[in-house]
Amino acid sequence: MTELYSIKDVARIFALQESRLRYWMQTGFVGPTVRRGGRFYYRFQDLIAVKAAKDLLAAGLPLQKVRKNLDSLREVLPDDANPAARLRICSDGETVVAVADDVAFEPATRQIVMAFNLPALAGHVAEVMALPVARAAEVEVDAADGDDAVPDAIDGDGDVTEAVDEGLSAYRAFLDGCAAEDAGDATSAEHLYRKALELEPALAAALTNLGNLCHRRRDLAAARACYERALDHEPTQAEARYNLANVLEELGDTELAIAELRRVCATVPDFADAHYNLGLMLVRVGGTTQAMRHLERYLELDRGSEWAERARGFLDQLAA
Repeated sequence: MTELYSIKDVARIFALQESRLRYWMQTGFVGPTVRRGGRFYYRFQDLIAVKAAKDLLAAGLPLQKVRKNLDSLREVLPDDANPAARLRICSDGETVVAVADDVAFEPATRQIVMAFNLPALAGHVAEVMALPVARAAEVEVDAADGDDAVPDAIDGDGDVTEAVDEGLSAYRAFLDGCAAEDAGDATSAEHLYRKALELEPALAAALTNLGNLCHRRRDLAAARACYERALDHEPTQAEARYNLANVLEELGDTELAIAELRRVCATVPDFADAHYNLGLMLVRVGGTTQAMRHLERYLELDRGSEWAERARGFLDQLAA
């Protein structure tokens, strides 16, 4: 069975703040690729990308160049990469290569800015995961992991809203909003997301998170407006489109919700929950054959959760 890691696990493994990982995920920079029971999980291949992103940012590369490197990494890394394999990941800041030898050099400068062995990474992951949570939490965040590109959330006990109003950047306000939301402080989180949007109205991730807060307090009209604005600025953001579909369905516009979920499933085929919800909605409008196909796809992506059992139950009913 494939080992899966929560965002809390990954924060412990790489000594990164959860808010930073959430920012990377929500902006499509790097993140988990498995979704089960409404939660995202990282595979080992995803950990490789997180490790590469952290190392490249620490080397001083700008976000755009790091994103290019990560795209290259996804191309060269086999999907079934075995952590025990003798494989090394290297980058010269322009390209990423995966080689079986001990060293790889950029031809012109022969300088490596990022390199690590997968067996060593696998060992580090196993070691950190074996630690008691309290001890692992004592690991300090690396101060050189790209602070200029993706700032950390505010630490300490000060008033978070006062800190934001002192002139933070949009991204910093967004990250602090994520941290406040993680801590269960929805009021501060909303203030921070709105402050981020005052500074940068096109920050789609902040609009999506703000929409989620509106949705939770049952302000469906406001949630819909946030998701639609997020998609105006970032049409490829699957999370916003998936959440928009859920709101539309609750508002009674099932046909439009189905259209939005079809787009999610077409652009992000591994978005398990989108297949599940689309299957249920198609049943309601009489699309039994298509509904079965999407529920079957959901079960290919998620076999072990309670939702998988429900999907099997729906399939049994449809086949009867």
